[in-house]
Amino acid sequence: MQVALFVTCLGDTLYPSVGRSTVRLLERLGHEVVFPAGQTCCGQMHINTGYQKEAVALIRHHVEVFSPYDLIVVPSASCVGAIRHQHALVARRAGQPSLAAAAEAVAARTYELSEFLVDVLGVEDVGASYPHRVTYHPTCHSLRMLHVGDKPLRLLRRVRGIDLVELPNAEECCGFGGTFAVKNAPTSTAMLADKMRDVLGTRAEVCTAGDSSCLMHIGGGLSRLRTGVGTVHLAEILAATGREP
Repeated sequence: MQVALFVTCLGDTLYPSVGRSTVRLLERLGHEVVFPAGQTCCGQMHINTGYQKEAVALIRHHVEVFSPYDLIVVPSASCVGAIRHQHALVARRAGQPSLAAAAEAVAARTYELSEFLVDVLGVEDVGASYPHRVTYHPTCHSLRMLHVGDKPLRLLRRVRGIDLVELPNAEECCGFGGTFAVKNAPTSTAMLADKMRDVLGTRAEVCTAGDSSCLMHIGGGLSRLRTGVGTVHLAEILAATGREP
């Protein structure tokens, strides 16, 4: 099966290991992964900050780049949420119904990583090994826009050697919210403090999630406090085999 990878802006610029891990995982499961070189930002940041007209060109480009592919995998619930719930809506508001229809077609073939593994491939045991104490933070977009449910946890529970511990108040937002963290910094910081308290209360070595953006926020706070607790994307855990250097 051929799968197209949409790596996302954050993955491309700050967390390339997430993209590499996604490729390694899918190839280990026997699938060919292609990386469309023309991909750019999906436009989520522009849409969420009120620049919907400017986002139309990004939406059109995204549709043109990914239209040739039957399956598109994204290691980010946030970006999948934008593709599914914003692209067609913004195109229609801009008076471009043909673009909206094309965006809907691409969105129907676009999957967040855990969705793709569980719902499309029917796989929960991906052959991973990760001998660490881990807690999982379900991000807002994965919970409230995509409704991935317990799919990430089902995948994590099948990882060999993992000590998976429940995160108290798991469904509470970490406070990132994209530009929310910039526009409402005091509130964001207070929400982050609550999330870090819960993470530290688990005594986990690692906090994982399906969005690098939330992990960046949580990881930044944990690092500034010198807690020794790391943040690792779900894809990196699922790609691990215990033989990494």
